[in-house]
Formats: sequence, structure tokens, C-alpha cells
Amino acid sequence: MLAAETTIDRLARWAKGRDNVRSLIVTSTRAIPGAHVDAYSDYDVVAVVEDVRAMLDDTRWQADFGEVLISYWDPVEADPSTGAEWVGNITNYTSGLKIDFSLWSPQHYADVTAGPDPYPEFDAGYRVVVDKDGLTTGLPGPTFSSYISARPDEATYRRLIIDFLIGVPYVAKSLLRGQLLPAKWVLDFDMRFNYLLPLLEWRVECDNDWSLKTGNLGTRLEAHVSTDTWSGLVGTFTDADPMANWEALFEMIALFDRVAREVADLLGYAYPEDLVLRVTEHAQRMRDGDFAGGPLG
Repeated sequence: MLAAETTIDRLARWAKGRDNVRSLIVTSTRAIPGAHVDAYSDYDVVAVVEDVRAMLDDTRWQADFGEVLISYWDPVEADPSTGAEWVGNITNYTSGLKIDFSLWSPQHYADVTAGPDPYPEFDAGYRVVVDKDGLTTGLPGPTFSSYISARPDEATYRRLIIDFLIGVPYVAKSLLRGQLLPAKWVLDFDMRFNYLLPLLEWRVECDNDWSLKTGNLGTRLEAHVSTDTWSGLVGTFTDADPMANWEALFEMIALFDRVAREVADLLGYAYPEDLVLRVTEHAQRMRDGDFAGGPLG
């Protein structure tokens, strides 16, 4: 694995040696002072290029950074009103290096930086490595405040609870039917990552004045929640055994219930206790086989 500065230097030499590349900006973790990085931290690179499609027509330039293991390209996007083009790429190298390239036309750069609000990717942290044409002159410095969870209003808070709870009878029904895949999708993805994780992030932000990043997909969440909360979250993961998934379902409900109460107290919101209890008891009746709601639909 190449050392960080060696990789930055190689990126700089690469950009300076290619006429098509006009600016190169490193963003994300590698551009944030004091951020935790390790050998697995990737490089997020915005390259402003004169001709985006030319870079796709001949991608041999990717080998300038080593032997390519696998590379993925998004479709090229274009703004019909301005002619701006841009495309994203993920490249993994056999050395372990990973570079996420964003190729932008100069017009796209102008478009995303022209508004009154800072471009989130730059506001989260950036480092100008090469700028041949002075494109970045006047670019405001990052505030490092983008991608931090915003304080929800009470309607958003309540909607998250309802969205989480709507999955409970679906998981229960799927387990009763022996339908493992839909049960696991709703429990392990939808309920956990779409609703429980944002709630846990809100709880962390309540203690940190809405100024702390917990990382993509909760990368740094463990360091900022209580031991009991983390243990409760770990307890929601299980294998394919139906009974274990019932237990995981109720573990997740219990954790969500506790944290949602804490967030309600800290934000001064009303907690819909009756609704949570009603949905929980409904799932318990389904598990125990005495569901009186008629045949499953």
C-alpha cells in the first residue's frame, strides 16, 4: 500500500502531465485535517477535465496508479441546459489502493459551485492538489459541517417511528410463512439502516450539539453510543434460524423504543407510547400463534 503523501504526489504528477486534466481536488477523509485514516482509507478525487468522454474512451490512464483489480463506472450524466457532463468511477487496485474518481467538465464544476450554498462534498473537506486555470480561486474553505444529521422537527421524528414500526408486522408475517429472504430484508436492511440508524445518530447528536459525524453507514457510531446501546444493536444481528430472528425483531423494537424515548425527552417531543406498545403486542400475538386478525394476507 502506498503511503498517503506518495499517493497524493502521484495524483499531482498525473494531473500535471495530462493536458486534459485542468484541476484535481481531493475530498472526503483524506482532505480533513486530523481525520482518522488507515491503510484501507480510499482517495476521493474530483478531476476537472476538458473532455469527460475522452477519459472514458481510453481508460488506460487508470493503470498509472497500479494494476487495476476491478473498476466500476456510472453512466455519464449531462445537463442539457448548460452542456455540463460528469461521471463517477470506483477503481480498486491489486495493491490495495482504492481511488474514487469523479470526472467533471469545467462547466459542471462551475454549476455546482455557483449557488449560494456550499457544495456539500467540498464543504465536508477538500484539498486542491492541482489547479492549472485558477478554477478554485474564491472557493470558500470547508466548514466540515456537511453530512451531519440535522435536528428533526417533531413531525419528522414521529414519521421515523411510524416508518420503523410499519416493518414489524411484515417481518412477523414473513417469519410465520417461512419466507426468510423478505423477513431478513426488512429486518436487517430497512428497519435497521433506514430507521434505527438515523435514530441512533439523532441520539448521538443530542449529546454533541448536532456537530458530530458518525460516518457513512454508522462507521464511527460505536465510539459515541453507550455500551448498552451498542450491545443492544449487536443483539439485533442473527443468522437464518426463525426463532433467532423473532428474538432479533423484539431486540430491535426494544432498542428503538428506548432510544426513541431518550430522543423525545431531549428534544421535548411527545413519544407515541401507545402506538409502539400496540404494534409490539400485535407481533407478540403473531409469534405466539393466537393472532385473531383473520388469515394472513
